[in-house]
Amino acid sequence: MSTFFQNKVVAITGGSDGIGKALVDALISMGAKVATCSRNQDKLYDLQVKHSGLPLHTLVADVSNLNDCKNFINSTIATFGGIDILINNAGINIRGVLQDIEIEAVEKVMDINFYGTLYCTKLALNSIIERKGAIVGVSSVAGYRGLPGRSGYSASKFAMTGFLESLRTELMDSGVQVMWVCPGFTKSNIRHVPLISKGKLVEVSTAHEEKMMSSEECAEKIIKAIEKRKRTLVFTFSDKRTVLLNKIFPSLTDKLVKKFFFKDGGLVR
Repeated sequence: MSTFFQNKVVAITGGSDGIGKALVDALISMGAKVATCSRNQDKLYDLQVKHSGLPLHTLVADVSNLNDCKNFINSTIATFGGIDILINNAGINIRGVLQDIEIEAVEKVMDINFYGTLYCTKLALNSIIERKGAIVGVSSVAGYRGLPGRSGYSASKFAMTGFLESLRTELMDSGVQVMWVCPGFTKSNIRHVPLISKGKLVEVSTAHEEKMMSSEECAEKIIKAIEKRKRTLVFTFSDKRTVLLNKIFPSLTDKLVKKFFFKDGGLVR
């Protein structure tokens, strides 16, 4: 087993479910000192029980709130002495064509997916620069190609990837790694709690979920990419194909994406 993460301090947002929880579990087993935050106090408590006696710091926090982010980052530095790696994983989804969704719902998605990344990255930046560490954003193919019925989500992920790409260029000579990853469709809780309208929730079909990558597989790929100091990581062949086609044949990609997301006269959720 690699010793790369031994005693490194890793801060992960949204660590109580899905990919975030899988990252917490895997990194603790690799000897890292892990800090994570979530809005769900019960699930954070379960994590503490599971990893009792190991270096895990948890805090109830909403990353869309600047003060919550300050509490999370500052308490992590106070607990472990600094931050080597920040993984901006917290995120929510929104589905529905623009005619049907409310502006407030899009604002909420942007607050969590983009501003949460901005807040935590800015607050942890000096410590990460000092340690020549890494900043990671869990993005999506929706951050490369606008997806119909997911305009608010795409906007938030475009903002995240643009922000991280700018930051990567700023930090090129600092020794800091900046990376964004695009997991594709996964068996992650974010799929089951998308927002619609004014924050109301909608059930999402679990059809074909057995064919999707597990959160644990996603976490393993992200961990390997951090160790290899990659720039970007698009997980699936279909997402890589979408990114490439959108660059070379954007008009064709428009038609293919519409065909994929609209079936039987309606939006595929």
